[in-house]
Amino acid sequence: MQTAIDMSSTTQYYLELEDQYSAHNYHPLPVVLTKGKGVHVWDVDGKQYYDFLSGYSAVNQGHCHPVIVQSFIEQSQKLTLTSRAFHSDLLGEYAKYITDYFGYDKVLPMNTGVEAVETGIKLCRKWGYEVKGIEEGKAVIIVCEGNFHGRTSTIISFSSDPSAKKNFGPYMPGFVSIPYNDTNALANALNDKNVAGFLVEPIQGEAGVLVPDDGYLATAKQLCAAANVLFIADEIQTGLARTGKMLACDHENVRPDILLLGKALSGGMLPVSAVLCDDEIMMTIKPGEHGSTYGGNPLACKVAMTALQVLKDEKMEANAGRMGELLRNELTSLQSKHIAVVRGKGLLNAIIIEHYNKDAAWDLCLALKENGLLAKPTHGDKIRFAPPLIINKQQIVDCIKIIQESLKQLD
Repeated sequence: MQTAIDMSSTTQYYLELEDQYSAHNYHPLPVVLTKGKGVHVWDVDGKQYYDFLSGYSAVNQGHCHPVIVQSFIEQSQKLTLTSRAFHSDLLGEYAKYITDYFGYDKVLPMNTGVEAVETGIKLCRKWGYEVKGIEEGKAVIIVCEGNFHGRTSTIISFSSDPSAKKNFGPYMPGFVSIPYNDTNALANALNDKNVAGFLVEPIQGEAGVLVPDDGYLATAKQLCAAANVLFIADEIQTGLARTGKMLACDHENVRPDILLLGKALSGGMLPVSAVLCDDEIMMTIKPGEHGSTYGGNPLACKVAMTALQVLKDEKMEANAGRMGELLRNELTSLQSKHIAVVRGKGLLNAIIIEHYNKDAAWDLCLALKENGLLAKPTHGDKIRFAPPLIINKQQIVDCIKIIQESLKQLD
């Protein structure tokens, strides 16, 4: 089965331009977007779509949220960058705001999600040597199979995805990979006195929204605490109300020792990430030992405070919980022979496609696009469904109709 794609000359022009001059490091759907508002985006031909990817959860607050846009405009006309060579009137204000918001002593502001992960790794190792007393150069960080923490050379060193890793070596040592959602494996790995940290996604997003068993995170945190090992939560995709709580770890009342945030921290306006922890960990890094030209810039500080406030003001946690449950229930009620699994938490969800055609998930996404909904496969047979957190009941119902109609293409 092959889905027919209508493609205008305008769309074709932009696709060919990108193909000729941009690196081929992504395989996007053949749609060229030019506008976004709320849960919708529009292509260059004026066609409207529901966005069911949300920029990989970077636009939790919806596209071009007016309050965040206004904050961005006001600050961008005043002061955007000082570098950290000088102080700005917003960094301290932002640092107080976000540390109060999440309950930590300190924040280290960065830009991209992967920079936050790299920073977390450096902090963990520094703490391991200077506080825990691990012999220099021997610190180990435990990670999970199937992880996705970014694509820098350090982080791909402990990836189990061949496409992320092959021919990019040699690889960084100091990581031990264990099965995800396996507390026995974690307990065994923690027997090594050189372990400094355990880096984990509360829900594995890129792997296809793998939700661990109830109690996994709480038990993992307890095991780490008993072994004097830092629990590092990568909440870059799962955090900021996406799963129905402000943090996915909140579902089990787990407080990470190091918390990594990004994506929706700016509401999709610009790259902003943050690493939060207490003084015992954060103060191991001294001036000159880590930084970034754009980290903590005034524009990012202002926008991040606004983006975080919008999440609370508009009660997006609660809405994500309700709408996510509705979405999963409705997907299950379709009783489609092509949907093998429906899983997720809040508005971070996925379906697994069952079909003789190995490209069926891609073909379904093409059909969804033709019918007005944008989603993207991951790892072949899985499709994430993660709309902005402002989506309402009627819009969910509309989207289910689109999904139901599109599934007919697989018959």
